[in-house]
Amino acid sequence: MTENAQQEPPAPITELPTQYAPADVEGPLYERWVERGYFEADARSDKPPYTVVIPPPNVTGSLHLGHAFEHTLIDALTRRKRMQGFETLWQPGMDHAGIATQNVVERELGKEGKSRHDLGREAFIERVWQWKGESGGQISGQMRRLGDGVAWSRERFTMDEGLSTAVQTIFKRLYDDELIYRAERIINWCPRCLTAISDIEVDYQEDDGELVSMKYGEGDDTIVVATTRAETMLGDTAVAVHPDDERYKHLVGKHIRLPLTDRSIPVVADEHVDPEFGTGAVKVTPAHDPNDFEIGRRHDLPAIAVMDEHAVITAHGPFQGLDRLEARSAIVAALRAEGRIVAEKRPYVHSVGHCSRCKTTIEPRLSLQWWVKVSPLAKAAGDAVRDGRVKIHPQEMEKRYFDWVDNLHDWCISRQLWWGHRIPVWYGPNGEIVCVGPDDEAPTGEGWHQDTDVLDTWFSSGLWPFSTLGWPEQTESLAKFYPNSVLVTGYDILFFWVARMMMFGLYAMDGTPPFHTIALHGMVRDQFGKKMSKSFGNAVNPLDWMDKYGSDALRFTLARGANPGVDVPIGEDWVQGSRNFANKIWNATRFALMNGATVEGPLPDASAMSSTDRWILSRLNSVVAEVDAHYDDFQFAKLSDALFHFAWDEVFDWYVELSKTTFQAGGEPAEVSKRVLGEVLDVTLRLLHPVVPFVTETLWTTLTGGESVVIADWPADSGFRDADAEREIGTLQSVITEVRRFRADQGLQPGQRVPARLTLDGTALAAHESAVRQLLRLQPEGESFTATATLPVAGVEVALDLSGVIDVAAERKRLAKDLAAAEKEKAQATAKLGNEAFLAKAPDHVVEKIRTRLAKADEDIARITSQLDRLPGA
Repeated sequence: MTENAQQEPPAPITELPTQYAPADVEGPLYERWVERGYFEADARSDKPPYTVVIPPPNVTGSLHLGHAFEHTLIDALTRRKRMQGFETLWQPGMDHAGIATQNVVERELGKEGKSRHDLGREAFIERVWQWKGESGGQISGQMRRLGDGVAWSRERFTMDEGLSTAVQTIFKRLYDDELIYRAERIINWCPRCLTAISDIEVDYQEDDGELVSMKYGEGDDTIVVATTRAETMLGDTAVAVHPDDERYKHLVGKHIRLPLTDRSIPVVADEHVDPEFGTGAVKVTPAHDPNDFEIGRRHDLPAIAVMDEHAVITAHGPFQGLDRLEARSAIVAALRAEGRIVAEKRPYVHSVGHCSRCKTTIEPRLSLQWWVKVSPLAKAAGDAVRDGRVKIHPQEMEKRYFDWVDNLHDWCISRQLWWGHRIPVWYGPNGEIVCVGPDDEAPTGEGWHQDTDVLDTWFSSGLWPFSTLGWPEQTESLAKFYPNSVLVTGYDILFFWVARMMMFGLYAMDGTPPFHTIALHGMVRDQFGKKMSKSFGNAVNPLDWMDKYGSDALRFTLARGANPGVDVPIGEDWVQGSRNFANKIWNATRFALMNGATVEGPLPDASAMSSTDRWILSRLNSVVAEVDAHYDDFQFAKLSDALFHFAWDEVFDWYVELSKTTFQAGGEPAEVSKRVLGEVLDVTLRLLHPVVPFVTETLWTTLTGGESVVIADWPADSGFRDADAEREIGTLQSVITEVRRFRADQGLQPGQRVPARLTLDGTALAAHESAVRQLLRLQPEGESFTATATLPVAGVEVALDLSGVIDVAAERKRLAKDLAAAEKEKAQATAKLGNEAFLAKAPDHVVEKIRTRLAKADEDIARITSQLDRLPGA
């Protein structure tokens, strides 16, 4: 905590405005929290540590619902742990986002009629830093809007000096351990961004293309292959068939003519080929397909590149200089002219990879790149989960994790960009290669130059759990806060980010994994379960909902939908409902304060309490235990739902209402209930605070006079339980609910008063008669009282005099009409379901619909008959 935190707390608010206005409260509250240093973490503290890193958002990004969802969950975890007495660090920061950021700045240059090459590398990088300072990082301000309790003084950026040192250090160590190497391999290439990109930066979508079947060879030595990328046939160096395929055994080992070229290529046998797919023969283009590259390596085939970095054909002949799509059409036309086209299918819908940044179709391309040899690193990452050092939650996600790390291919880490961590390797004039660590002097002299590529963004973000704490220096923060307690992230980057952090953390930190638990959540979707996208027209700016309903409302909606590893649907109606919940908390606390609810002094002894007081305290402690269990299991939806129903249903709708008569009567029972109500609200607001921090801060400080609920103690289960009180109030609730249902069935208005006789003597409810009458709008029986309806409920009897209150004849007539309609519906449905001819022909969904109608008719008949039986004179 900073020195500011030692200031005197602000004077408590003695009364609350009639309405809660989030816009007036949230901003000032958050700034007060930050100024007082509540979110900072002290590495020298003797408190137990609790550490979570923020999945670093891109510097180009802005807050979207996915961020809001994830940040809400992390903030809830860290706020609770802070209240529990942990030295809590939520580590903030941003990712430099190599491709995305370079594209943004290049677009800005394009508006000036310039390219990065006009500026040169150094000037362009200066321009990027300038853009970051002026426009990057807007998400930080939006995180404040959401209420993120991060340690702002520790904010890091993946390109800052300390993290750059960490990147250079681990590159050097991996290189010296022969776990980084340079080689030609097939990579994902973006012809627009002019760089290799990682698998996670490739978006696959169903595109309309063409499938062309073409004939290679002559006479008896012909073979048919099919492709969606006819232009790559210029680089074919073989045709492959399965070794057990009898159709082609006579061709294996022979050479056949490759059309449109002056080359012949071999037919090879390879078990990778599926003999059941297509013709059972595939063209092999090692320089332009990852599977073909592996076939080529197994059979020592040459790899002929036929496209340059712009995806323009470089092969000699009439197609040279054509864009790949232009060449595709031209090559198919030339093959057709030679009579080699066997079949053409258009459109042919298939999955095609696109650059996630610029949407250009990806081109698999053979390229000289830097790679991480991942097999030993991936094995360590798998072992850490298998031996229990790291838990994955929910556990069923472990299989997906193992499927990935157990089959991980070497990782291409070089990118043909200027913005990023430049690869720390120098090349000499005589073929020398020198890797330079942060403490090494780079070689100088004529002919020496540094590699022009930069590292994949995931390389630096893979160091995030320890580089942000000062590694490779052995800092106090690293000793205190590593490993992280939990990683909260989406299952969609389980493979790409989580696996890389596991590999690097175990490697750099002597076998200590970067976190104890990986808690995976799903994706946010619209209320119909559809992916949110601007192109679908269903994307939502969370700031709009926060402006309209308040940040607490958005947070509570997101948390209430957060089941581990499951996607989260969200709609505006649900956010509006959460706003109503915030208003309910506000109004109920305001009522309590107006009626003298207090936290002063100890709780009265249970013997001095009413059964209503003992009931709510018993329920309160049960909810404390339930919420704790759900937090420990990352069950945000369940804990939010438990708090919602306890606060709204039990505290506000029952305890507050049942206490009104006590408050009105005054005396010692009223003083006891005021203290109990204060206790219940104090604990409930603290339980709610991690999920809805703003409204609870305002209400809690007003109620208690405390400095801030952020640094208040987390509630503990006192162990107090009173089963007798819970049974008694449960019976009372049953009576009130049943009579309310009867009143509604008879068409009585909620405020309409009805004479009633309550037979409560000798029951546990005798002490509650005044509360029952007040809640049910039941006036005392007069001399002319006639019991026209009697309700036996839960061992007590409620007799009502409805004469003069309702028109019995009219009500009987209405109900009789409804009953006749229900019986007619039942007869029709029964007749259809009894008709064998109908059942034999009708679709299943039609039959099921009629069964549903029959069940509904039965329910209506039972309900209406009961109402008729209860009418006066029945």
